Amino acid sequence: MPNGAMEKDRLLAFTDGVIAIIITIMVLDLRPPRDDSLAGLRQTAPTFLSYMLSFVTVAIYWNNHHHFFHLVRRVDGAILWANLHLLFWLSLIPFATAWLGAHGSAPVPTAVYGAALLLPGIAWYIMQTVIIRRQGDDSALARVIGHDVKGKLSPLFYITGIGFAFLDMRIADAIYVLVALMWLIPDRRVERTVRGH
Repeated sequence: MPNGAMEKDRLLAFTDGVIAIIITIMVLDLRPPRDDSLAGLRQTAPTFLSYMLSFVTVAIYWNNHHHFFHLVRRVDGAILWANLHLLFWLSLIPFATAWLGAHGSAPVPTAVYGAALLLPGIAWYIMQTVIIRRQGDDSALARVIGHDVKGKLSPLFYITGIGFAFLDMRIADAIYVLVALMWLIPDRRVERTVRGH
C-alpha cells in the first residue's frame, strides 16, 4: 500500500472518530422534560430543534468529506492540518447548539450559532483549496469542484443569518435551515466521477 494511502486512511479514521464524538456530545445535552405532560415536552422543543439542525449539519460534513476524499490521491502535512482545522470548528458546534437550545429566543446565542456554522464552512473551503493546490488544477477533484457556487453562497447566507439574529431570529433560523437543505444531497458530480474511476 502506498504511503499516501496509509496516511489518507488514518486521516479518514480520525475524522470519523471525531465526528462521532461531536454527535455524541450533542445528544448528551438532550434532557427529558421535568414532568410527564405535553407542555413539558413542548418546553424541550428549542433544544431538540437546535440538536436536529446541528446533527444534520455535522452529518452533511461527514457525508461530503466521505465523498470528497475518494478523489484525494494522497495527503501531506498541509492537508492533515487543514483537516484538523475543519475538525476544530466542527467540535465547537455542540457548545453553540447547547447555548442556542437553552436560549432559543435570544439574539446573541442565535448569532453565535450562526458563527459556529459559518466557520466550518470557511475551514472546508480552505481544506479544499489546499488539496487542489497539492493535486493540481487538472486533478479530478479540481474539475469536479468547478466554480463551487454552493461553497461561495453558503458563507454569505450564514453572515446574513448572523445579522438577522439581531433583527428577527426566525429569519436567521430559516437561513441556517436553508443552507443545510442546500447541502443535504452530496455533490452528484463527485459521485459520478468516483463511479467513473
